[in-house]
Amino acid sequence: PKPQILAQLAPPVVADPFNFYSQFTPFQSVGREEAISVPSVMRCRNLIATTIGTMELKTYSKATKEELPNLPWVNQLSKSAPNSIILTALIDALIFYGTGYLEVVEVYQDDNRPARFDFVNNTRVQVQLNKLNTFVDFYTVDGRERPMAGVGSLVTFQSPIDGILHAGARILRAAIDLEKAAANAAAVPTPAGILKNNGADLGEKEVAGLLAAWRRSRSERSTAYLTSSLEFQPTSFSPKDMTYNDSLQYMATQVARLMNVPAYYISADMNNSLTYSNVQDERRQFVALSLQPYVSAVENRFSMDDLTSQTQFIAFDMDSGFLRANPLERLNVIEKMLQLNLITVEEAREMEELSPNGNN
Repeated sequence: PKPQILAQLAPPVVADPFNFYSQFTPFQSVGREEAISVPSVMRCRNLIATTIGTMELKTYSKATKEELPNLPWVNQLSKSAPNSIILTALIDALIFYGTGYLEVVEVYQDDNRPARFDFVNNTRVQVQLNKLNTFVDFYTVDGRERPMAGVGSLVTFQSPIDGILHAGARILRAAIDLEKAAANAAAVPTPAGILKNNGADLGEKEVAGLLAAWRRSRSERSTAYLTSSLEFQPTSFSPKDMTYNDSLQYMATQVARLMNVPAYYISADMNNSLTYSNVQDERRQFVALSLQPYVSAVENRFSMDDLTSQTQFIAFDMDSGFLRANPLERLNVIEKMLQLNLITVEEAREMEELSPNGNN
């Protein structure tokens, strides 16, 4: 009989135990719901998570690097959602929390390796470390302890980059507060201030009516009329004085730095422009500097022995989509490979996803 493979190896604590523990708990200095409300955060998250999430997973031989047929779970991680949804959610968790979880819902009977997964939100998971805070003892989901192998266990994905909710809490809080301040300034376009009454005192109802009329009038027109007994004294700066536009642009750049995304990808750097000739180079740089840490985190975890055979590895297919060269460049490369007898005509047709000669 084939040996039984544990479906989850207890991950080690490779960083400061407090930081490691905080990544595995829903408590953060800034909540994801708040952070994602900042447009620059949302844009960076979408650029990273959806780009990786829509890539196809493939199986390769470690010895020859030859592409092999995928196991069913590689083609469809979950029965309830397509791979693009599961992978996008997983990358999202790595971005914000620094770790992500898939729950094993089916296993293969011959070796106990997982056959199907479901995504588990980080806010549902808590971790119990050993006495030395060096390894994970067990996980709980919704307050219930989970096994460390088989159905119901959690497969843990750890990012080489700290989750931004913890590592970037100060920047995110500043961006959130700035967005709120700008929204308040837009809702009340005139500076906040005091209506000083230099005449006879008014009752509470008269004061309330006066303030309501003032607010309503300011929402309809920028000019106002006051009697000789009333005086407006501003107590805050105007939106122009507060330089909200410049501040929002600066915070967008800070968020781009925090999330390791080029600023011009979120329109934070208006001095950069992409052309058709350099878009591929820019994409390669984006993959190498922004996507690769998360790509490697998922690929390496899927390729570990508890999920995949030791002779194989799992990788994202970037060349057929995001990094695919334009048709002329591809044809030039294929032509050179044909001249050097590196590939056959049928292999060249397969590279371009064309039907073999003689078949429709």
